[in-house]
Amino acid sequence: MYDRILLSTDGTVASEHAEAHALDLAATHDAVLHVLYVVDEDVVTAYSGDEYVDEAEGPEHGLEEQGDETLSELRQRASEAGVDIETAIRHGRPSETIVAYADDHDADLLVLGTKRRPDEYRALLGSVTDRILRLTTRPATVVKTEVSE
Repeated sequence: MYDRILLSTDGTVASEHAEAHALDLAATHDAVLHVLYVVDEDVVTAYSGDEYVDEAEGPEHGLEEQGDETLSELRQRASEAGVDIETAIRHGRPSETIVAYADDHDADLLVLGTKRRPDEYRALLGSVTDRILRLTTRPATVVKTEVSE
């Protein structure tokens, strides 16, 4: 049923729950698990950079390092589970970048993590997962994680 599953991750606790679910799905369906980490360009450009001595200290570098670590851990877990995995880091706005990646790789299913938040929070800030669900035409599974505020 699923040959290509796309997991979007940002290394948070919500993503960790989605990661476990995506690995289980990929193993069950003998699917290739595509894992995407997006360096959010809005976060990178929000900082002037004046406080950083060089580029290696800036937010972009930190986000790329977090992405590398997150993807490395997932490659290890996928190997232990016998799941074929392809990983990628992209730069851009997360929701648009994730949907474009899913389309480019013809993903059969998107697996997305989200934190269960109060309606007031969502009304003010929204969520990447909400935007992806509005943009994509592909099937998606949302794994919710309770958070304490």
